[in-house]
Formats: sequence, structure tokens, C-alpha cells
Amino acid sequence: MPASSTERLATGIDGLDDILHGGYLSGRNYMLRGPPGSGKTMLGLHFLQAGLDAGETGLFINFEEHLSDLIANVDSLGFDTDRIDFLDLSPTADVFVEGGAYDVFEASEVEQEPFREAIVEAVTDVEPDRVVVDPLTQLRYLSSDDYQFRKQVVGFMRYLRSAGATVLFTVQDAQADPTRDLEFIADGTIRLSTDGNARSVAVPKFRGSGTRSGDHAYRIDDDGVHVYPELAPGDHSRSFTPKQVSSGVDEIDSLLNGGIEQGTVTVISGPTGAGKTTLGTQFMNEGAERGERSVVYLFEEGRGTYLRRAEAIGIPVRQMLDRGTLEVREVDALERSPQEFAQMVRTDIEDNDTQIVMLDGIAGYRLTLQGDSETVLTRLHALGRYLKNVGVTTIFIDETKNITGEFNATQENISYLADNIVFLRHLELHGELQKAIGVLKKRTSDFERTLRRFEITDEGIVVGDPLRGMHGILRGTPELIDDGD
Repeated sequence: MPASSTERLATGIDGLDDILHGGYLSGRNYMLRGPPGSGKTMLGLHFLQAGLDAGETGLFINFEEHLSDLIANVDSLGFDTDRIDFLDLSPTADVFVEGGAYDVFEASEVEQEPFREAIVEAVTDVEPDRVVVDPLTQLRYLSSDDYQFRKQVVGFMRYLRSAGATVLFTVQDAQADPTRDLEFIADGTIRLSTDGNARSVAVPKFRGSGTRSGDHAYRIDDDGVHVYPELAPGDHSRSFTPKQVSSGVDEIDSLLNGGIEQGTVTVISGPTGAGKTTLGTQFMNEGAERGERSVVYLFEEGRGTYLRRAEAIGIPVRQMLDRGTLEVREVDALERSPQEFAQMVRTDIEDNDTQIVMLDGIAGYRLTLQGDSETVLTRLHALGRYLKNVGVTTIFIDETKNITGEFNATQENISYLADNIVFLRHLELHGELQKAIGVLKKRTSDFERTLRRFEITDEGIVVGDPLRGMHGILRGTPELIDDGD
């Protein structure tokens, strides 16, 4: 008899279990649909491996790839193929050498019965709890027409279900694909898509249960398939008592009315060379003095360069690394999806009690991670909301284009994400290039509305008194105000 339909069976992939709210429903049929090379077979093997780990039996019915080739392709991925029962119904070389044509009967009439007998015998012998059929498409060639194909598939699925099995069957996307009419027999559809380096998985149909909506990311590597669900900020929260986070520089804290608040998002913006990363690192340095752990994610600068620059101005980043109060992660171009990056951040926070996070910088985040710019920035918004919900102090570094001239608060139009905006500007004063710092926004309190001279020395950040008696500072070309004397 079929198992209870409310029982969940693990998929063998943690992220996919998360999307399916615990796994497949026992005793049902699921379609894995996707283009060639999208990982359908591997998802099936993960499913069978999870069953073996739970003490269940599994049967893999192979219609296309030769069994020896299939095993050779996945043997290095950790699947226990010796314990999986395989029924190899793929074409042999004899089909070509001896000829496969029939003069009197249709090929489907001659070959259908041996296939049916082999399947029934295997199911009877193995008594599988889980079955993978890869690919179901091949059964079309054992049918005289589409009607017979549909009829046989429905009977096949009902037979496997009556034997107590939960079934995954794979189908391949194609323009003229007869399996598109078969989605009605599937209790759920797992759709795999590829677009260049980017891979996504969605669940458009899942009878008997809800799932996490959206296009979730996945990757295939030497350990198999890894799925990274879309980050849902509302699903995460952590109680904390908000406190002010000092920069360790009195003048900057004065600009910010004491500092920034824990659990807020601060955007530090400014042109190249203004000191944005240094200012963000100063907040993390002060956090380390309080015993707090910080992580910086570098999208535009190498790890070694970042460490050398910080050490050159007296920030003891290597000591912070040694004490475990700092982690520096360099994010490689186009190697990760935004969902995978969000999972990395979650792990750093939830497993290592990280309290300050800095992304350097937003333009690099947008260009480095897979996907179109608008979608990537939407996921940055979700990441920012998640970080606020769990009480993490977040710093986004945003480089603006203009060194002087027209003033832009942010370059990537992310001001709506920010609770606080601190900006740095180059300015020409008395024929000399200098810098200024100011605060444009602070959601949780008032702030100082003056601009101050900003300098980075061998001993760290130095901030001067408010710049008074001049205008045009935001344009980068200040002029002395004529007081009429």
C-alpha cells in the first residue's frame, strides 16, 4: 500500500528541502523538468541517496544514458551507487550492429512487452520506497501515438504508486515535447533553468502543500547539487536591545549624534579615493575593541590589498583576524548568485555571532553576482532587511562617479535602503585637493548638519572642526562667503 501522503521524504539537498517545507510528500509522483545538463539526473540520485541514508530502498530506471557511463559520471560525487538498484533499459550497441527495424510490426509493439516485464520484475524484487525514472520521455518511442503514450504513462505511475513508491521522473525541455501534456499526472513539478552561468530552480506546482515561491539559485560542483533559496527577511528575527555603535572618532560620532545604531543600515558614499572603506573599517575596529565580530565582503578589491591599506594607517586588521574579531572575504566575479551570497552572510551571522557586516562596494556587488542589475539590487534590499531583523549593524560602501561637481547621495540609487547616509567629498581649497565628511540622513535621531574636514593619516582618521564661512562645498569648489567687511 502507498505510504501516508502527509509524510515528508528528504530530497537529499538541504536548500530544496527548505523550499519544499521539508521534502516531497510520500507516495506521490514528481516531475523534474529542465534542459540538457541542468542536473535532473543528479537530483534524482540525491533523492535515492537520502533514502539509503534513512534505511529505505531505491530503484533507478535508466532509459537513455548507458549505466556504466552514468555511474562513471557521478561516482566522484559521493553517491553510494553500489547500494542503489539500477534497471538499465538504455539502448545497447547491438541495436545498431544487428539492426532494429521490423518488417511486419511496429517497433513499439515488439519492444514494449520486454520493457514492461523488466520493470515489473525489478519492482517486485527490490520493493523500492523511492523510484527515479530517467528520462520518462523515452517511453514515447515505445508507444504508437501520443494517446497511447499518455495512457501508458498514467498506468505506469499508478503501478509504481500502488507498489508504495514515491516517484521522481525526469523530462527534457523541447519545443515539440509530448511530456508537456503529462504535468497533469505529476503531483509536483520541479523546474530547472539555465542562463549562462546562472542556474535557477522553481516549483510551479506542488499538490497537498505550500512551497517557497520564487526562482531559487542552485549550483553543481564536485559535491553534487546545492540549492540556495530566495532570502525571505520576514522569516528571520532575533531579539536585541539597540545600542549606539561608536566609530571611535569623536568628531564622527558628533556628526552622527553619538554614533550609528545597532541593527541599522549605513551607506557610506563618495568618489574614489575619498576614504569610504577606511571609514567603514574604523567602525569595525572599534567593534573589535568591544569584542564584537565583523565581516567585510570585498567585491572590488583584493584581500591582500585591503589588509595592507588598513595596516598602513594604523588599523590592526591582522591582530583582529588572529583574535577572531574580523573576517575578510573576497567574492569572486560571477562565481556566486545573490542567493548563494545571502546564504554565506547568514552562515557568518548565525553560526559565528557576527555583529557588524560591511559590503564593499555596491557597484561591485551588482556586477559580480549573477543576474540582471535590477534583480540583484532587489535581492540586496532583501539582504538589508534580513540584517536589520537580526540586529546586525550593516555598512554598504557606494562609490559615486563625480570627484567634484554635481552632488549625488548614492550612485546605485540605494538611499531608500539606508537608515543613515554618511558622505565623503573631494574639494579644491586654496589650490589643494582636500576632503570633507558630512551626514545626509539619520532615521533614528537628529544629526549634525555641518561639513567637516576629513583626512587619513599614518595614524588613522583625523576629522577637523566644522567648515564655516564658505559655500559650494558639496560641488567640490568651495568659495569664501563675503561677509561685507
